[in-house]
Amino acid sequence: MTARAMSADEAASLLRPVDGVGFGIITGTPVALLRALSQRDDWEDLTFSGGLSLGTHAVFSHPNVHYRVSFFGGNERALALAGADTQHVPSFFRHYGLLIQHLKPRVMMAPVSMPDEHGRVSLSLHNGAHLEELVRAGRDPDRLLMVEASPHYPRTHALVGHENHLSLEDVDVIVYTDEYPAVIANEAGSPEDFKIAEIAASYVPDGATLQTGIGAVPNLVAQALAKSDGGEYGVHSEMFTDGLYELMVAGKVTNTRKSINRGVSVITFAAGTRAMYDFIDDNPDIGVAPVFYTNDPHVIAQNHRMVSINSALEVDLHGQIIADTIGARQFSGVGGHQDFTEGTSLSLEHVSLICLNATATVGGQLKSRIIGAMTPNSTVTSPRQLAGVIVTEYGSADLRGLTVNERARALTSIAHPQFRDELTAAAELLGR
Repeated sequence: MTARAMSADEAASLLRPVDGVGFGIITGTPVALLRALSQRDDWEDLTFSGGLSLGTHAVFSHPNVHYRVSFFGGNERALALAGADTQHVPSFFRHYGLLIQHLKPRVMMAPVSMPDEHGRVSLSLHNGAHLEELVRAGRDPDRLLMVEASPHYPRTHALVGHENHLSLEDVDVIVYTDEYPAVIANEAGSPEDFKIAEIAASYVPDGATLQTGIGAVPNLVAQALAKSDGGEYGVHSEMFTDGLYELMVAGKVTNTRKSINRGVSVITFAAGTRAMYDFIDDNPDIGVAPVFYTNDPHVIAQNHRMVSINSALEVDLHGQIIADTIGARQFSGVGGHQDFTEGTSLSLEHVSLICLNATATVGGQLKSRIIGAMTPNSTVTSPRQLAGVIVTEYGSADLRGLTVNERARALTSIAHPQFRDELTAAAELLGR
């Protein structure tokens, strides 16, 4: 059996009023299909599993629709605030393949490239964790696999030993669209962000293997490295960003010093500008792998001089990193945060950089993001025993090998001066 070509509306009509749908995060969002589903209003009990969705889709606001979210983004925060049934399911990114098996939705969806001469479509910008479940759904006569194919979605190369395509023989429905991948605007960065990036870049030696997370600072670090005298960098990163793209275009990435996957930049998904999407198209220097491989801490640790660059919302004096909640409010998700803090903790040659502004303005009031104690109902994204180097615009605190009291003093020294006295007082209570 081969895929049936349908319009998005025809494909949407195949869903039952009581049904389940699974899709990937960010550039794994099936935009055209979700738009078509939003035209229906007969839902009785429809459950989605996904997260960090792109585009605004009315279907998620229907009173009989339930959205189980592995990673909150702007859309999910807005839906939750508006009262939609949007519930967070805590999970590592590398466990999303297990997570989708818990729900086992009848319908799986994915955006893909156009078919090649062998009748295969590339998973394009998002391999993620769902390839096996996509195939299972396509081969199960009681389930459906729907893909939306666009000539504007790049065809990406799989990392050797892995897969990054679907055969149309396993696809039930293919929807041909003219959709362009969503452009993710880069944050310009504040003066504080530029200072943080400058400090963070000083921890990146020539030949280091890089992972960069989402946000202004990781991009700014990569851009700073692109203009520096260093080079021969490698890439092993769940997310391929514009910063890494610029680093590659500048000729600074060779992947020649890597201990594994030498000569290839290893990624799981890409999100950024159209120029970056054009660069990744049919580029053999970039190998796309499923997240269970890319984010495996033991795989991460095998890389040469691994440097991971991620962000946080708050860090307490123990070194506990809060990156996905603000009090009781879900802000983002665990994603690969702990995967890379753990992977870089397994060798003294590696380093995890956690970058954050020293303060935030909340309700018109300046608030320290280096905190003496966690806000009630906050959750730890990465535990204190995995904390490496914390960076603010006031400097860096290398927490590795430090006692509880030494950590507190080091973190206080990179807090905003206005809050150092109260943090010093809070530190006196620790380690007793």
